[in-house]
This record gives sequence, structure tokens and C-alpha cells, in this order.
Amino acid sequence: MSANEGTADEAVHENAGQDVIGVDADDNEQGLVNRLAAHTGDGIRHRAFTALVFDEEGRILLAQRSPDKRLWDTHWDGTVASHPVEGQTQKEATRQRLEEELGITPDQYDELRLTDKFEYKRYYENAGVEHEVCAVLQVTLSDTTLDPNEEEVAGLMWVPYERLHRNPQWYRQLRLCPWFQIAMRRDVE
Repeated sequence: MSANEGTADEAVHENAGQDVIGVDADDNEQGLVNRLAAHTGDGIRHRAFTALVFDEEGRILLAQRSPDKRLWDTHWDGTVASHPVEGQTQKEATRQRLEEELGITPDQYDELRLTDKFEYKRYYENAGVEHEVCAVLQVTLSDTTLDPNEEEVAGLMWVPYERLHRNPQWYRQLRLCPWFQIAMRRDVE
């Protein structure tokens, strides 16, 4: 892709009008960066989170990303991933995205736990890159009622977590998002 094509893409993509929080390797804020710029070229390290949602039987809710997502479209995530905005904590951002993407409200769970944080960098086809310091948050639902936003979520599936992380090859056809694979691997090491 030529530089001109990239510029044209940036002008029309909705991410071009949003910012993410740039961070150093220790997750210290380095200022705001354009969201599209953070996800193109070699990327810019920024703050992100992934939320793993469980039921009381130990199953994890996998959510298939919308085919309209720019990166990792139609891949399966465990469960919600996004970026906090300026002035927002990881927990606040997670609560917001759980409600926006899946209709999960705080009265459906007791505790939202921060369980891990890691840095990773992965390229996706010729479309872009993720270079993130990713917080992992976990929550167990007492009420599994869901109201998925079809613009964000293409499909949902409850999967036995123990079986998934012990036998990831059984789920290879699902094309799991890289940040979820890292979070799951680190969760059981």
C-alpha cells in the first residue's frame, strides 16, 4: 500500500477521530495518540484491556468480533477487549464495554478483578498492528442474561475454560485473538 492510500484510509476510518493512551513498557502514561496511528505501520504502544467473563460453572464466554472490525475481524475473543479513554480506569472502561457490547450490567456480577498485565505486539495481515500493554480483568456472572450489540459481536459461545486452555488445538478453527491467547496462557502458568 502506498503512503497516499494509507492517508485516504485514515481520513475515512472512524478510528482516525479517536485517541488512545500512549504508554511506556511499565504502563506509565506518555500522552494521547491517535487510535488509527497507534494501530498502523509499526504501531504505537498504548493501554488496552481484555475482560474474561465466566459463569458459575467455570465456562468462559467467547465473543466473535464483528466482521466490520478493522483488526481481527470475525476472530473469537475472550470476551471483551478495548482501550480506556483519558481519565478512565481499566475497571471503568471494562464495565462500560461489558454493557455496550453484551448488555452485562454491574448487578450481574459481584467483583471485577484485575488479574494480570502484559505487553505484546502482533501484526494482523496487511491491515495493522496491536502494540499494547494489556490489563486482564476477570468477572464471574451470577446472571448470564446477555443482550449483544450486533455492531460489536457476531457470535457468542460458552466454553469450558479448563478444556480450552489444556487443549487449544481443539479450538484452532475458532481463530482466537492473540491477546486472549496470551492472557489465557499466562492465567494458567
